[in-house]
Amino acid sequence: MRQDCFKNLFGQATKSLLSSKFVRTAFLGLSLLAPAWFAEAQTLAALPPAGHSIMDMGSAKPIMGWVRFCEKYPSECAVNTAEPETIELTPQTWKLITSVNQRVNSTVKAVTDQDHWGVVDVWGFPDDGKGDCEDFQLLKRRILAENGLPRRAMRMTVVIDELGEGHAVLLIRTKQGDYVLDNKTSAVLPWDRTGYVYIKRESQTATGWVSLGGITSPTVSSPTTTANR
Repeated sequence: MRQDCFKNLFGQATKSLLSSKFVRTAFLGLSLLAPAWFAEAQTLAALPPAGHSIMDMGSAKPIMGWVRFCEKYPSECAVNTAEPETIELTPQTWKLITSVNQRVNSTVKAVTDQDHWGVVDVWGFPDDGKGDCEDFQLLKRRILAENGLPRRAMRMTVVIDELGEGHAVLLIRTKQGDYVLDNKTSAVLPWDRTGYVYIKRESQTATGWVSLGGITSPTVSSPTTTANR
C-alpha cells in the first residue's frame, strides 16, 4: 500500500492534509532504525509496559479495497458484538501475538498490488506468498483468530507512515492499551510509539469504519523496516 494506491485509501481531502505543514513535521526527527534487539526481546518478556487506548471520533468512509474484500470474505468483516472489545493480555497471549507478527513478516514477500495484480488496490490474503501491507495484517488476524483471539478486538487500521504515504496496520485492543502489528517491524509496538498518523479503523460495533481524526503518534523513533511496501 504505497503511493500508487494512496488516493484510493484516503481521497483528495487527506492528500491535501498530507501536503500541509502538520503532516510534514509529524515525522520530524524520526530515526531510520529502531533497536534490532527490541523485537527479539519481546517474545522473552512477560508483558509489555501498559499503554492506553486510541479513541475513535465517529464514522468514516470505508476503503473500496476493503469493501470488495468483504464481499468476497463476509465473515472477515462481520462484527460479533458478543465478543469482547479488548483482549486480556497474558504472557501466553503476548507471546502468540509477537510470534505471529514475526512469522508472517518473515515468510510473506512484500510487493505492491500494481506489481502483483496489475491494479492499484486489492485487499486479500497472501496465499501465494506475496502481498502488500493490508494482506500481511489480514493474514495475521486470521491466524490469531484461529488461535482463539476475538476478531472484534483486532481492527484493520489506516495510517500515514514515516514516508507520508498510506499504510495499513493491525490494531490489537487490549485491557492494557492498543498495540500495532506491522509488516515494517518485527516489534509489536504501542500505537503511540509507531510514529504514524492515525486516520481510521474498522468499527467494533458494526460493519464499517470509524475516524481516528489524524491523531499523531508522539514517538521520536520509527519502526525497523522489514518490508518496503
